[in-house]
Amino acid sequence: MKRVFFALSLYLLVPLAAAAGAASLQGVRVWSAPDNTRLVFELSDPIAHSLFTLHNPDRLVIDLKEATLTGKVDAPRADDRRILQLRHGPRDRKDLRVVLDLRHAVRAKSFLLKPSPPYGHRLVIDLLDKDEAARGGDAKAAPSAASRKAAPSAPASPARDIVIAIDAGHGGEDPGAIGARGSHEKDVVLSIARRLERLVRAEPGMRPVLTRTGDYYVGLRKRMDIARKHRADLFVSIHADAFDDARARGSSVFVLSERGASSEAARWLAERENAADLVGGVTLEDKDEVLASVLLDLSQTGTRQASLDVAGTVFRELNRLGEVHGPQVQQAGFVVLKSPDVPSMLVETAFISNPDEERRLNNPAHQQLIAEAMMRGIRAYFKKAPPPHTLLAEVQERQSTLPQDDAGTRARRASGQRAARSVD
Repeated sequence: MKRVFFALSLYLLVPLAAAAGAASLQGVRVWSAPDNTRLVFELSDPIAHSLFTLHNPDRLVIDLKEATLTGKVDAPRADDRRILQLRHGPRDRKDLRVVLDLRHAVRAKSFLLKPSPPYGHRLVIDLLDKDEAARGGDAKAAPSAASRKAAPSAPASPARDIVIAIDAGHGGEDPGAIGARGSHEKDVVLSIARRLERLVRAEPGMRPVLTRTGDYYVGLRKRMDIARKHRADLFVSIHADAFDDARARGSSVFVLSERGASSEAARWLAERENAADLVGGVTLEDKDEVLASVLLDLSQTGTRQASLDVAGTVFRELNRLGEVHGPQVQQAGFVVLKSPDVPSMLVETAFISNPDEERRLNNPAHQQLIAEAMMRGIRAYFKKAPPPHTLLAEVQERQSTLPQDDAGTRARRASGQRAARSVD
C-alpha cells in the first residue's frame, strides 16, 4: 500500500515539477532596420526552441519548449518591411508558439544570449531578406569580385564629393552605456550623428552617409562595410564614454592601434581568396603572399597616418569646446576602426556616467556644439588635404593658380605702363 501511495505521489508531482521548471517569456521586443528585423525574446531561463517557415502565405513559426508568456509582446511597426503581424498562443499545453505573418519570404537565424546587465537570458531571431542572406547576412557589403574587377578603376566623375560616413554607436537591443538618470548612449549619439549629418550635407563638396538612421543595431563589421560600399573618405564613429568613477569627464578621440592593424592585416591575408574586398583599389585575391602583404601594409600605413591627422584636428576642436580626457589622440583596437583603406576615428563625446556631462549630452544646444566642433575639425583637415578627384581638390587647385596668374598680369601691366611713360 505504501508503494502504491508513493508511486501515485510521484505521478501527481511530475506535472507540478514540469510547471515549476518551465521558462517564462517575459517580453518580446521588435527592432526594424532597413535590411533586417530583429526580435528579442526576454526569458527567465535558457530555453529550447525551433523555427520553421510556411508559405502561401509566408509565415515564420517559433516554438518555445515548456514556456509560458508572462510579459508584453511588442507589435511590429506598421512600416516594418518583413512582419505584417505577430500572433502567439499555447501549444500542447506546455509549449508556447509564436507566429509571424510575413510580407514576403525571409531567412531566419536565431541564437541565445547569456545574461548581461541590465538584460537576462535572451533569444534573438534575425529576419534577413533573401538577397541579403545570400550575401551572408552582411547587407550592403562589398560587391562580388567579378563585378568589382569589371568596374573601372578611375572615378566615374572627374570631380566628386568627399564622403563622410557617420556612425552612431550601439542601437536597438544594445543601449551602450547608461547614465545615472537613465540616459542611453545609443539615443544621445544618434542625435549628435544626425546633427553632424546636417552640417556635412550643408558643406560644399561633402556628402554624409549614416550607418544607422534609427534605433536598431548594426554589426560592427557591417558598419565598416557600409563606409566602404559608399567609398567613404572618412569614417567617424560617435560614442559616449562611461567609467566606474562618476567624476571621470571629458571627450577623447581614438584611432586604430598598431596592434589592431596587425591583427586585421592577418585576417585580410587569411581570407583574401574568399573576399571580394579591395585595398586601395587593388584586389588581394590574385596576389601571392608577399605582394599581398606589401600592398596591404602600404594601404594601412597611409590610412593610419590620415586617421591620425584628421583625428588630431577634431581633438583640438573638442579641446577648445571643453575638457578632454587625455592629452592627445589615443589608440585602441576597436573593430569599427579596422578598415584598411578608409581613414577612421572614434569620438567619445563625454562621460555619460558623469551626472553633469550626462545632462549636457541630453541638451540639444550642447549636442549641436559637439557636432560643430567635429565639423570644424573635419573641414580643416580636408581643406588642407583634399582627396584627389574631389570638388574640394579642384577648387583648391584653381585657387592656388589664381594668385600666380594675377601676379603675372600685374607685372605685365606695370611693365607696359613703364614702357608707355618712357615713350611719352
